[in-house]
Amino acid sequence: MSFCSSLLPSSQSLSLLSKKSFIINGDKRFSSSRFRASAEVPDFLSADWLESRRKRPFGPRLSFSAEEAVNYQLDALMFNDQPRQDYGIEVMYRFAGFDPFERSTYFGPFFDLGQFERFRRIFHHSTYRVLLGHKERKILSTLHVKQSRYKQRVWIRGARPEEEETFQFTMVQRVGGNWDGYWLTESLLHDGDGFAGGVAY
Repeated sequence: MSFCSSLLPSSQSLSLLSKKSFIINGDKRFSSSRFRASAEVPDFLSADWLESRRKRPFGPRLSFSAEEAVNYQLDALMFNDQPRQDYGIEVMYRFAGFDPFERSTYFGPFFDLGQFERFRRIFHHSTYRVLLGHKERKILSTLHVKQSRYKQRVWIRGARPEEEETFQFTMVQRVGGNWDGYWLTESLLHDGDGFAGGVAY
C-alpha cells in the first residue's frame, strides 16, 4: 500500500501524475500534468462545532443592541444562582468593559477589579445585593448620549422586604479591536453614595 493510498479512503482517488496524449506532425506524444486531486477538501471543524458554539458561556454578542445588553444582564442577576451560584455575576463580568490590569470606575470609586472574586464581592455588598434575585424592575429613563454611548436608569425591587434601589447603566459600543461593534458595560452606578460606609473587597 502506498503512502497516498493509506491517507485516503478507497472511494477517493488521487492521481499525482496523469498522462495525456496528443499528436504533432503525425507523431504521438505524451504530456504529464503536475498534480490532479479528486479528494474532498477536509472539514477541520468538528461535527459538534455548532452545538458547542451554542453552549459557550453567555456574554456579549455582536447582534445585541445596547438595550438588549442591559436587559440580558438584569435577567442574569434576577436568576443569579441558576444554573450555579453567582452565575449572574459571571455574566456581568463578561459584559464589563474595563481593563482588568488597571483600576476601574465601573462601580464609581476606583477599584481593582481584575480578579473576578473582587468583582463578585461588591455585588454582595449591601448596596448592590438588591440586584441579586430581584423581584421587579422598571426602566426610569434611557438616553443615547451619542451613537456609541447609551445610559439607562433602572429601579429595582429586591427580594428582601422594603429593599429597593435605583441604578444607572452606562453602555459603550467598542470601535476596533476584538470587541469591535459590541456593547459593553462601562459602569453600573448606584443612585446615591453606595459606598458611604466603605466596602471590603
